[in-house]
Amino acid sequence: MSKDAYEKELAALQLALVRFQQDAMTTGEKAVIVFEGRDAAGKDGAIKRITEHLSVRNTRVAALPKPSDRERSQWYFQRYTSHLPAAGELVIFNRSWYNRGGVEPVMGFCTPKEHKQFLADVPVFETMLAQSGTRLVKVWIDISKKEQSKRLDDRRTDPLKVLKISPLDAEAQKRWSDYSAARDEMLTASHTATAPWTCVCGDDKEAARINIMRLLVHRLAPKEIAKHVNAPDPAILFPYDVAALSDGRLAR
Repeated sequence: MSKDAYEKELAALQLALVRFQQDAMTTGEKAVIVFEGRDAAGKDGAIKRITEHLSVRNTRVAALPKPSDRERSQWYFQRYTSHLPAAGELVIFNRSWYNRGGVEPVMGFCTPKEHKQFLADVPVFETMLAQSGTRLVKVWIDISKKEQSKRLDDRRTDPLKVLKISPLDAEAQKRWSDYSAARDEMLTASHTATAPWTCVCGDDKEAARINIMRLLVHRLAPKEIAKHVNAPDPAILFPYDVAALSDGRLAR
């Protein structure tokens, strides 16, 4: 996609999302978008384009810090429920309760028992969200090991990206295989008819952003808005299925 074509479609998709939000504010629709993925997969950039023209009063991005000692003593999902939307609101989780599906078990921040309990509980929790009238879209952005290495190097050398540097960045490449195994187990355990995962090939940032926004319009907006938006490219964005773990669609 040329730069001009990208900018033109980006603007059209942002307008479609504005119209979606206008409708949601009128009807009282509640929506949650969960963004997960490899470190440096492009979550921040995608969220920035999605929210750029949306209402600051009706849109929130939740990117929670590590839990306090008090929060660690609570029911695991408790710190996330306070961020869920009211009528007419859109909440985007830039990493979410799925920390316990990936980062925490890989880095030893939770016990194997806590990890196992999370995988059993999360489908029930998300079913409760759906039954309460909350629309839930879950997006996993995947990138190759080579592309992740390049992006992490860029963070270290670009002064404008210094705020993106995390102490965990150094572990992303070292523990690549562990993160792959945790991802595979998490996606398989938590992909349900009520709350399915959508996977995105994120090596091409612009293509990933466009296709994520197409998905959101088709999943959240009324048909009269969505019908003017192209369907996502299945070569870039696809519903999770177990075959993706071995056929090359998800990076090993």
